Amino acid sequence: MTESDLEKLKYPIGKFHTPEEYTSEFILDKIEQIASFPERLKKEVVDFDDEKLDTPYRPEGWTVRQVIHHCAESHMNCYIRLKWALTENNPIIKPYDEKRWSELHDSLNMPIAPTLSLLEGLHFRLAYIMKNLSEADLEKSFVHPESNSEIRLKQMVSIPFLHRN
Repeated sequence: MTESDLEKLKYPIGKFHTPEEYTSEFILDKIEQIASFPERLKKEVVDFDDEKLDTPYRPEGWTVRQVIHHCAESHMNCYIRLKWALTENNPIIKPYDEKRWSELHDSLNMPIAPTLSLLEGLHFRLAYIMKNLSEADLEKSFVHPESNSEIRLKQMVSIPFLHRN
């Protein structure tokens, strides 16, 4: 497998590039993608048996099961970060060790149905909140301590981890 092939597997929808402009149409499109994510994911995995769920999607990568559980964990963290940014002044968020979380018993063995249900409710809430953000809300931010970077809510709405295809 070439480095280019591996890169395509690591980033199936491409690497994130910050848009030059965050138009209301752009934001609404991203929110619609967020709202539809659980249904799109369910359609992809509806017929997966345990063998397929426990197959890594790329060499040295997580299994499909781990990726599905990771989506819920990552998106729950997104939800909390959104709420912090809306209720506190530029809070410093708490990062988490995604790799270690992915190695826990639940990520490795739990059925995916409860996680798919969790994603359904979570994405409904994310989209509901995001659809009601004002221009001022979209400018609110939090600080990620690992990179010491300030992330505005308008950026968070467009980050691809919420839009996986």
